Amino acid sequence: MSETIQLGDVVIVVTRKAVKHVYLSVHPPAGHVTLVAPTGTRLEVARAYAVTRLGWIRSQQAKLQAQERESPRQYIERESHYLWGRRYLLSVVEKDAKPAVKLDHRRITLSVRPGSSLVKREEVLSEWHRALLHEAVPALIRRWEGKLGVQVAGYFLQRMKTKWGGCSHRTGNIRLNTELVRKPRDLLEYVVVHEMLHLLEPTHSERFVRLLELHYPSWREARAELNELPLAAESWHERSLEAALGGGKVGLSSRSLAGRCRP
Repeated sequence: MSETIQLGDVVIVVTRKAVKHVYLSVHPPAGHVTLVAPTGTRLEVARAYAVTRLGWIRSQQAKLQAQERESPRQYIERESHYLWGRRYLLSVVEKDAKPAVKLDHRRITLSVRPGSSLVKREEVLSEWHRALLHEAVPALIRRWEGKLGVQVAGYFLQRMKTKWGGCSHRTGNIRLNTELVRKPRDLLEYVVVHEMLHLLEPTHSERFVRLLELHYPSWREARAELNELPLAAESWHERSLEAALGGGKVGLSSRSLAGRCRP
């Protein structure tokens, strides 16, 4: 059951879960605010914390409103599409054959049947994106399993509105946002490493940050690059911002890293 806190024009939805800290999050596209608190936290305690972070909330809402957003894709000739961080022009070929996608150094060629709808064109390109991720992800997992001393039971690709990735510490599975295929390859690796590290430390604790520092020293640069990239047009895949109760520091969420692991 959730409750709400109103601070002027800022409405905060409060939920209680079996967590150790309070997580305050600002979500795109409109900048709505949520607060997750440990079970048993009194509403007045959550409110007092939110008051101390009100300036931060307004600042993050302003950043989200100002952040560049991609225009909706129409899947038409010479439309711009991103793949692994590079911009390509789309070429659309209509022919009576099985839909397919081909990549060369300048173009992405989308072959579809005559009269194919926008939805169908998007579906074909999305399946191609998934295939590219399935080619890239297993090698990354194998490489980092040896370095981290962990074993990933399985991985799943999913269009996620609220995370770049996810991890189940209990099952050993990780999830990755299919939007990552549009980002530079090193950012995919960063998210994979982030989620695999959650197999060693389920929460975004100080230990988790130390593990990141040890195994992926450039994580701050990767985080900054993810933050600066345009939000996707359709669902503006979540890059929430979190502040952890106890240090006043910005937490490590899907905007700052890759998404909180849920054990």
